[in-house]
Amino acid sequence: MTAPEAMQVSSLPLPPLQYINLYTDENIHRGRAPKPPPPVHDSYSMFGNVFNADDSIIRPLEAQGIKRLYPQHFDRRRELKKLNHSLLVNFLDLIDLLVESPDSPRRAEKVEDLSLLFIHIHHLLNEFRPHQARETLRVMMELQRRQRLETTLRFQKHLEKVQQILQHALQMLPDTSELDSKLAINIDAMESIDTLGSEQQNMDTCSQSDRIMCKTIDDMIASNNLF
Repeated sequence: MTAPEAMQVSSLPLPPLQYINLYTDENIHRGRAPKPPPPVHDSYSMFGNVFNADDSIIRPLEAQGIKRLYPQHFDRRRELKKLNHSLLVNFLDLIDLLVESPDSPRRAEKVEDLSLLFIHIHHLLNEFRPHQARETLRVMMELQRRQRLETTLRFQKHLEKVQQILQHALQMLPDTSELDSKLAINIDAMESIDTLGSEQQNMDTCSQSDRIMCKTIDDMIASNNLF
C-alpha cells in the first residue's frame, strides 16, 4: 500500500469559483443562493495577523508594538533620507562585523536594527498611500474630463459640418416658382405633341381614304373607255 498523499492546506482563501457556481439564475430565482457574509465588527485574521475592525487603515507604530525612531511631528522626506542613510551605515557595519568576527553576538543586533529601519521606511511609505490614492483619483477624473471635452469638441465639429452640408443642399434646390413654370412648360409641350400627333394621324387617315376612292374611280373610268 502506498502512503497517503499529504494534504496541502493553504492559509489563503480558496478561489471564488466554488462560490460563483452557487449563484446561478435558477438558485437566485428559487432563493437558494447563499447570502453574503455579515460584516465583521470585532477582530479578524488575515495573512496570519490579527486586525480589529475599528483600526485605522494605517496603524501607528506604537499600536504594533514597534519603537518609533522619529518624533511625532516630522518632515517625511527628510526622515526617509535619514533612514536611508542609517540603513546604509548599518549595512556596512554588518559587513565589517561579518568579516572581522562572524561569531560576534552583535551580528543579531545589527540584523534587528536593519529590520527596524526597514519597518520604519515601509511605514512612512504607507502613510503616503492616502495621498497617492487622492492624487490618482484626481488624475483619473482630470483625464476623464479632458476626454469628454475632446469628444464634445469633435461632436460639435461634426455637427457644424453636417449643418453646412444641409445648408448647401438647401441653397442648391431651385425656387418653387421656377419649378412651377418649368412644370407648366413641360405640360404644354406634352399637350402640343399629343395634339400634333393626333392631327397628323387624322391627316394620314383621310389622305389614305381619298387615295383609295380616287383609285377606284380611275379604274371605273378606264373600264368604260375600253368598252
